Formats: sequence, structure tokens, C-alpha cells
Amino acid sequence: MRAAVIERLGELPVIRDVDEPKGDGARVIEVSAAPLNPVDLSMASGRFYAAPPPVPYVPGGEGVGHPKSGTPAARVYFRSALPNGSLAERSVTNGQVVPLPENISDGVAAALGTPGIAAYLAITSRAQLKPGETVLILGASGVLGSIAVQVARIIGAGRVIAGARDDAGLARAKQLGADATVDLKQIDGLTDRIREASGGKLQAVIDPVWGAPAAAALDAMTSYGRFVHLGQSAGPEATLKSNTVRGRYLSILGFTMFLVPWEEQAVAYRRLVDYAAAGKLKVEVEVLPLDAVADAWKLQAASPHRKLVLSPKAGR
Repeated sequence: MRAAVIERLGELPVIRDVDEPKGDGARVIEVSAAPLNPVDLSMASGRFYAAPPPVPYVPGGEGVGHPKSGTPAARVYFRSALPNGSLAERSVTNGQVVPLPENISDGVAAALGTPGIAAYLAITSRAQLKPGETVLILGASGVLGSIAVQVARIIGAGRVIAGARDDAGLARAKQLGADATVDLKQIDGLTDRIREASGGKLQAVIDPVWGAPAAAALDAMTSYGRFVHLGQSAGPEATLKSNTVRGRYLSILGFTMFLVPWEEQAVAYRRLVDYAAAGKLKVEVEVLPLDAVADAWKLQAASPHRKLVLSPKAGR
């Protein structure tokens, strides 16, 4: 079968023929769509905090498809078992699957996986956002951020503020339900601009960026604010002043999917699918043929502000 293969760490994947994955019919998946995620690139570069599989391997941690032994209607979202990842005609699931309704496309179902689950659980489980509260979504021009804006609105946030460096992304965040936006390109005065946008009542922050924007957001929070950190697209370090933390009762909370039980992730994912199927949640998706994996890899490295999904069936 044809698959994308990481032959050496730090290099682009290549398309070549590989052996069929081994597994019973319920675990072998005929892949129809597989999203690219930042973690795929990080792992293949050798910079991820967990060790990558031995090379060569097929990347891709999740996808959408049909179990080989299932009926044509038995379409599922699945987590793959590396080294037999999802960027291939067939993959092997690790047993973590969620059945999908008919009225959602393969592309959207694939896009709602990792970024959607992270956004949903960061807001509901870690930040424990309450109806009527004010929340700031940093990195709101990205896929995770744009989903977080919509989830916050759906669950009843009183005020949703979107922060990003991309003007088009900020405009889209307003269309998706943000009440106000904050441009993160200019760091000087950022704390004051966040306070103004939030009316001085910033109770929760969802942060996939870290760096200077995170420090500014922490300064703008209320005394009992909850700050959830889940990414570092603006930099791996942030300088915090002591009185930012000790002068208040702030909670700075980490988030990683690796510590969330699958059952909880599956419930979150299906809730997102239901929102999307009902027209309450949108995600921008670009579906590319599997043969375009090297180009998609470069696009993902440049932060495309849309979910790139690869399909073995596209272009045929």
C-alpha cells in the first residue's frame, strides 16, 4: 500500500510503498482522511519531548475511515498505533475509536480531533469556565483557538475575547462569536488593551502561545483567574513578575492530552461533532491528496490557520 514515510528524523516525509499493517479486521482502518498536527512535525523532527518511533515509520496520530471488517456505514474517527500511522491508505487503530454520524464530512471530522478536543477540555475541564464569565483565547487565528472561541460561546461565556497576530484571523474570530479582539503583534501596552477589552473582568485564559502574550494576559487577570497553558507558538519562555502571581490567587494550569483518559476525550470529541453537525461550530479545512504530503508538511510548519487534511482518495 502507499503511505507517507519518515525515513530520517528532520527530513520531509516521502511517499512510497510499504507493507500492509497487521491487525484483526476491526483494528485495520481504510483511511479516508488524516489531519496534519503540529505534534506530527515535532515528533518527526526529533524535538518532541517523547521519543519518536524508530525510523522508518508512517506518521499521523489520528484519522477518519472504515474498519476493514466493518460495513460501509461503519465510519469512525480513530487514533492510530504508531509506527503504522494514519498518513497511509490503511492504518491500525490502538482501539480508540468514535463512531461518526453521516451528516459530517471526512475533512471536518478529522479536523475536530486533536485541536478540538484540546480546546474543549481546556475550557470545560481545566479552566472550568462558568456561564457569564469572561475568557480570553490567545492564538485565536489558529485551528485550536478558533474552535475555543466557538466552544466558549456555545457553553455560555459572558464575554469572549480573541487574541492573535493575524488580522484576517482576528476578523474571522469576530465572525465566529468573539465579542472583542486584541492584536498581539504589539506587546507594548498589551496588558492594558486586554484589560480594556475584558472590562477588567478577565476570569479565564486559554493559552496555546506562551511567551510575552501569556505574561501580559496573566497581568490582566482578576484575582481568582484560571490560566490554562497548552502550547508555545510564541516562544518557550515567558518572564513573569512575582507580584503577578503572589499578589493574587491565580491558578496557572497545564494541559496535555496524554494525561486525559480516552473515555473523557471521546465524550468531548463526540460533543464537538454534534455541534458541527448542528451548524453551531465551524472549522476551516483544506483537503489535499496524500501524494502532496511534503508540500502539506511545509504549509503546516508555516502555521496555515486552517486544518490541513490528507486523503488517500483525493485526486483520484
